[in-house]
Amino acid sequence: LQLLVKEYLVTNEDEPIEAVVGKLLKAKGKTVSTAESCTGGYIAHLFTAMPGSSAFYNGSVVSYANDVKKSLLNVQASTLQLKGAVSEAVVIQMIQGALQNIKTEYAIAVSGIMGPDGGLPDKPVGTVWVAVGNNNKIVTEQFHFRFDRMRNIHLTAVNALNMLRQLILIDNGEMDNG
Repeated sequence: LQLLVKEYLVTNEDEPIEAVVGKLLKAKGKTVSTAESCTGGYIAHLFTAMPGSSAFYNGSVVSYANDVKKSLLNVQASTLQLKGAVSEAVVIQMIQGALQNIKTEYAIAVSGIMGPDGGLPDKPVGTVWVAVGNNNKIVTEQFHFRFDRMRNIHLTAVNALNMLRQLILIDNGEMDNG
């Protein structure tokens, strides 16, 4: 049964998703970095709150401002201007910058509008773009959360971590790429 629901079954233990991801990374000797905008370092906090996380977690760039995205993550000014900070194109460039500059095998990037204000007609409050990736593959997904700021931040982090978990399992041949 577990093989049938592997995509949806995160763990059989009473442990948070960041611990599951940490164990997967540690078991394979891989590292991860984060490039966070809307979560403000929350994903980094989840990792670093765990004892032993230095074995798999290298660091983060909290790029709340566009200037930081450009200078530390190599996000192109033209991408920010044409697509906006909350876009698939920007989180892809954030991933690429994190992989290159922090030198990890995997990276997570998030950008969104957490609320309660800041929404636009085409990007309402709760709109989030998440990317996870490595040097061979980047996976993106857009989410639309509808809760208060802290809940939106937490849901962004949990979904990003689950996306990374799935990518690691695919890379390890433990889950289908579908």
